[in-house]
Amino acid sequence: MSTVREEIQTLKKEKNAVILAHYYVPDEVQECADYIGDSFYLSKKAKETDADIIVFAGVAFMGESAKILNPDKKVLLPDPTADCAMAHMADVETVHRMRKAYEDLAVVCYINSTAELKTCSDVCVTSANAVKVVKALPNKRIFFIPDRHLGSYVADQVPEKEVILNDGYCPVHHLITVDQVKKAKEAHPQAEFYVHPECSREVVELADYVGSTSGIIARVKDSNAREFLIGTEMGVTYELRKQNPDKCFYPVQDCQCCADMKKVTLEKVLDCLKNESNEVLISDEIRKKADKALEKMLELAK
Repeated sequence: MSTVREEIQTLKKEKNAVILAHYYVPDEVQECADYIGDSFYLSKKAKETDADIIVFAGVAFMGESAKILNPDKKVLLPDPTADCAMAHMADVETVHRMRKAYEDLAVVCYINSTAELKTCSDVCVTSANAVKVVKALPNKRIFFIPDRHLGSYVADQVPEKEVILNDGYCPVHHLITVDQVKKAKEAHPQAEFYVHPECSREVVELADYVGSTSGIIARVKDSNAREFLIGTEMGVTYELRKQNPDKCFYPVQDCQCCADMKKVTLEKVLDCLKNESNEVLISDEIRKKADKALEKMLELAK
C-alpha cells in the first residue's frame, strides 16, 4: 500500500504539478515540496515554473499571488480556510483617502495582503526586499500597508523618505515582547538573537540580526555561534536544523506558531492534487491590476 508521500510524488509527475511550500507550514509538508522558501522566493518560483498545476502549501494570499503571476496555470490551495489576519488589516478606502491627502505618495503593499489591496498599490514588497524596493522608488512619501512593524523597520532603514504607517500587524510576531526576549536571553546567554522585522521596533532593537525568514536562515549558516534565539514563526526551524544539525534553536516564547499555516497537512496536499480542488480563482479585472504591483516588485528587486 502506497504512502501519502508516494501518492503525492506519483500525482505530481502524472499531472505536471509543482508544490511550493512556505517555511511556516508543518515539517512533513516542507519535506514533500519541490521548493521551500519565503514569499519573495516562492513568488519568483511561481513565475518561473513550467508546471501546469501549482499546489501552494501556504495561506490564501500566497495562492492569490501565484495565480496573479500565472493566470494560465491552475493554482490549488491544500486548505482554502488557511488565511492571514494581517492581509485584511488595511482597506481600499483608506488608500484612496491617503492618495488625496498626500502629494508624491507611493502606496507600498506588503505581499502579505489580499489581491484587492494589491490592485490599489503601486508596488508590492516582501520582508526580503522591502528596503531595496522603497529606496528605488522616486517618491518622497510612502504609505506602507498593511504591516506597521515592517513599515517602521523600513522607515528606519530609509530615513530620507517619509514613511506613513498603517495599523496592521502579524499576530504571531506582534506577541513577541521585550520582556520575553530579555528572559529568553537570560535563559540562553550564549545565544544570538535573530528576529523578523514583523516584530515591534523595541524587539528589533534587541536583535543581533534582523531579516526575512530566508535572511535568518542564511545568517545562521554563516554564524560561528552554536545557539540561537529565533524571533519568528518556528516552522523555520525545520530548515535551520536541516542546514545546521550541530546548532541549537530556541523560541522566544512557546506560542510562536501560525495556526493557519499549520492547517496545511500532507493529506490535504494529496487531496487537492488528486481532485484538483480548492482552485484559486481571481477575476481578470482584479488580476491585471494586482499584477502590476507584483511585477513592479520583481523588477525593482532584481
